[in-house]
Amino acid sequence: MGPEEDAGHDFERVYREAGPDLWRALFAFSGGRQEIASDAMDEAFARALEHSSTIRSPVPWLYRTAFRVALEELRRERRTPPEPAGLDPLVEPGLDGVMVAMRRLSPNQRAAIFLHYVADLPVRDVAERLGISQATVKVHLHRGRGRLRELLGGEGVEDLDA
Repeated sequence: MGPEEDAGHDFERVYREAGPDLWRALFAFSGGRQEIASDAMDEAFARALEHSSTIRSPVPWLYRTAFRVALEELRRERRTPPEPAGLDPLVEPGLDGVMVAMRRLSPNQRAAIFLHYVADLPVRDVAERLGISQATVKVHLHRGRGRLRELLGGEGVEDLDA
């Protein structure tokens, strides 16, 4: 009997069901960096398998772990900037302005905005997945909307105020 069976978690099922949403959230969090999103997700699942006996709720645990891994990579990237490159080729051309603007937000603002407005999660679930309070999520949403409005000139940001 493997560790995932001991804890009662079916990580293959969790990967199939929660993996795509987690990857998209990490992609937005990292400002459209596909490699960071993939690496952070892979690392989170690897750590989950190692610590399965101590994990009560795997999806929030995976989100928190993956976001921490991605944040560390973003910090490392800031210390040693990569060669200049364009946006990820998988991003639709019409999204260039939005992705550039999203990259100018803090990682927590990006994550909160993506999870709340794109993944359509309530503030309570965003807070649980990011491992922060609901009040902090609301602050990130408010500041992120303001910054996007400033960067995009208000285009398309009005919808986020609803």
